[in-house]
Amino acid sequence: MRLAAWPPLIVLVLASLLTFAVSDPAAAEDGYELWLRYRPVEEGAVRPYRAAATGLLPAGDTPTIRAVTTELARGLSGLTGRAVGIVERPGAGTIVYGTPASSPLIAGLDLPLEGLGEEGYLIRSVRLEGRTVTVIAANRDIGVLYGAFDLLRRIQTRQPVADLDLRSAPAVKLRLLNHWDNLDRTVERGYAGQSIWDWHRLPDFTPRLYTDYARANASIGINGAVLNNVNTNALSLTAPYIAKAAALADVFRPWGIRVYLSVRFSAPMEIGGLPTADPLDPRVREWWTAKADEVYAAIPDFGGFLVKANSEGQPGPQDYGRSHADGANMLAEALAPHGGVVMWRAFVYSHENPEDRHKQAGAEFEPLDGRFLPNVIVQVKNGAIDFQPREPFHPLFGAMSKTPLMMEFQITKEYLGFATHLAYLGPLYEEVLQSDTHRPGRGSSVARIVDGRAFGHALTGMAGVANIGSDRNWSGSHFDQANWYVFGRMAWDPEGTRARPIAGEWARMTFSNDARFVEPVVAMMMGSREAVVDYMTPLGLHHLMATGHHYGPGPWVSDLSRPEWNPVYYHRADAQGIGFDRTESGSNAVAQYAPEVAAGFADLSRVDERYLLWFHHLPWDHRMRSGRTLWDEMVLTYDRGVTTVGGMRGTWASMQPYVDDQRFDEVSAFLSIQQKEARWWRDASVAYFRTLSSRPLPAGSPEPEHSLDHYRALSFPEAPGN
Repeated sequence: MRLAAWPPLIVLVLASLLTFAVSDPAAAEDGYELWLRYRPVEEGAVRPYRAAATGLLPAGDTPTIRAVTTELARGLSGLTGRAVGIVERPGAGTIVYGTPASSPLIAGLDLPLEGLGEEGYLIRSVRLEGRTVTVIAANRDIGVLYGAFDLLRRIQTRQPVADLDLRSAPAVKLRLLNHWDNLDRTVERGYAGQSIWDWHRLPDFTPRLYTDYARANASIGINGAVLNNVNTNALSLTAPYIAKAAALADVFRPWGIRVYLSVRFSAPMEIGGLPTADPLDPRVREWWTAKADEVYAAIPDFGGFLVKANSEGQPGPQDYGRSHADGANMLAEALAPHGGVVMWRAFVYSHENPEDRHKQAGAEFEPLDGRFLPNVIVQVKNGAIDFQPREPFHPLFGAMSKTPLMMEFQITKEYLGFATHLAYLGPLYEEVLQSDTHRPGRGSSVARIVDGRAFGHALTGMAGVANIGSDRNWSGSHFDQANWYVFGRMAWDPEGTRARPIAGEWARMTFSNDARFVEPVVAMMMGSREAVVDYMTPLGLHHLMATGHHYGPGPWVSDLSRPEWNPVYYHRADAQGIGFDRTESGSNAVAQYAPEVAAGFADLSRVDERYLLWFHHLPWDHRMRSGRTLWDEMVLTYDRGVTTVGGMRGTWASMQPYVDDQRFDEVSAFLSIQQKEARWWRDASVAYFRTLSSRPLPAGSPEPEHSLDHYRALSFPEAPGN
């Protein structure tokens, strides 16, 4: 340990402490600090934390250990109100951290680090030289960093830090953000400003923003970032852009973040000058091998490639009569000598295929089970259509026992109100991950397939389509930060993590530890996604949004060139009824699930009514379990969604004493927008479906504010994210 390297850090900590000491807790905040605010613990509660954090004793002097020291000094000084710096000997309350390989002190404690892998950690209170200290130990430095964030999180949320004995290791290997960012800094389905990657100024300019991005991801266990859009540009694989990606990799490396790239399957033709991209052509295979060598020469710890192929017009191996496995394996062979992986997306559907879109991915990928190389993982969206407000879990989960499957969630809210609607996605993630696939048997949750335990896969992954942009608060709205946060926490442990306690963590760290704030806000968050489902897509309806930009309702759209782009394809409403029959009498999509699951979806007496119209076409007078008709139930569910948003506005209005003015006002304004747009969704949808059902509104349900012609005439050609 080279103590001479540390005095500037202590000066920085003291300066930061002075800032904390004079800051007003109610002072305006812009959201940039995310959940890493480290505000002082309340008087009367701070004593135990001061006693448990008297000094720092790092083992080693690697970039990651230096990051640990900086973070602990910053966090503990801010939280305890007292400067916490490096000490040379362990004393009472010292935090000792490192690995057995870097510290004889830690090695001598003989801590049980087996089973923690390269990223797990142990936090334990031990006696050292006659004094009680806190040890953060791991097999690798990155585990120490994760442990440091865990300890700080416990103090931020006012948990006890005495007599600790904690072990944690990630259940999933690849925990990635997928950035749908383009080289011109636009972001597909992005609602938080421009891309944070300033490609024009890279590689020579790497602002502090990039470090703060990596730090935030490390704090929740995310260990990788796909830098560019899945609808990618082949230029991303040219030498100048590889150098730019390498500059980002250098910034991210101390924080345990690997970079990945989306690659365009036709790149050998577009930037390589070849006449073909056929994956079985030796020239193409040689080109990809050379390209992988070039990337790894610049980025030795490069993670691998993400591929969207033969979907929505993207090139792929089927252009040459080859299979998805042929294309993925060609890339896998190029990456294998370097330890890289191929993440091959299963989001495929074709204009030429008349089959129910729900079935197309299963039809293409199930026959390929067992034909992918070991360093290929198939990335599957949580549902079979496209990140809808509610979808049943994707039938591929459990259907491919010989192939590792990687979960793909959307953090950005393409179908859930963009950045202005408050929709906490923890319940959506939990709903999917806890679903029982019954494959290989009862109790085989989606989470157990994602973490590899169901079928014994070592290569595992979970990806989230990022909601990050250049807005000062990172995600376009303050509450959208919670979706980034809960994704990371659930990716660490998909089966064991639950949405409600994570919402509580985030609310405490981001706003206030006062129970009078936390309890109502967590309740609001937990009900928010259901409210969006209610006022957008009740009872299993789906894909009802307007064309292209997906902003606002468009259940009447029927004139798009591809049938599966039209909302009428999905709701199939007419004078007789509404819904998509996916039972044996219809498309029989239920048959792609395990028999137990299929029977539950197909049986009207058993199906969860939240999925009713996803799997059944029913008459408007179908009797629901409430005793109401389907029409009345649908309208009242729309109404409930709007009412819930009104309640959310009321809840937030009462939170003003606990929140700084800037963030309070911004959230208030967005909730006002949400209430207005919830009513728009409800009114437009009810006005349209009433023309088909020819039934009156239920008693007490308000008339739409405008005519159907008014709603159909609305146009938003410049809506963001398109």
